[in-house]
Amino acid sequence: MAGRLAGKRIAIIATDGVEQAELTEPRKAVTDEGAVADLISVSGGSIQAMNGDIHPADTFEVDKLASAVQAQDYDALLLPGGTVSADRLRMDEDVVAFVRQIVATGKPVGVICHGPWALVEADVVRGRTLTSYPSIRTDITNAGGTVVDEEVVIDQGIVSSRNPDDLPAFCATIVEEFAKGQDAGAIG
Repeated sequence: MAGRLAGKRIAIIATDGVEQAELTEPRKAVTDEGAVADLISVSGGSIQAMNGDIHPADTFEVDKLASAVQAQDYDALLLPGGTVSADRLRMDEDVVAFVRQIVATGKPVGVICHGPWALVEADVVRGRTLTSYPSIRTDITNAGGTVVDEEVVIDQGIVSSRNPDDLPAFCATIVEEFAKGQDAGAIG
């Protein structure tokens, strides 16, 4: 039986320091529904995931480099958290350009914890409502977004959650929004 995301390609952008559960649980949610999920990073090889930002967890093989991907090749984007990963990603020009392209095309985005830093850097939170880890809420506000403290928020195709405790609701919601496709991110 084909899942709700059969035939869809999902870009997951992460690097060393990604919060393991925020990578693995959403990835499993979309692949269980039939999507192909590529792990995209700033360098090749593998990335080191963490538990609670400080405890080394598993490593994951990178499928593609951020410098070699384009928004047209994907149906949706996942931005897991992890303080170190999110901070490194927002400083990478290729990642920021890719994030900006995905949002500009109206494709759905799932972002959790510190993941919104890439959205802030891409200047795509203005006029949107998101939730996030508490320490980056000022960054979202300063970038023109509105922050709420809720388990999961959907606004113009961007699904956001606060932390790993929100993963069950986050995963269910991204599957629904990714199944809707590009129309989920349409503005207006």
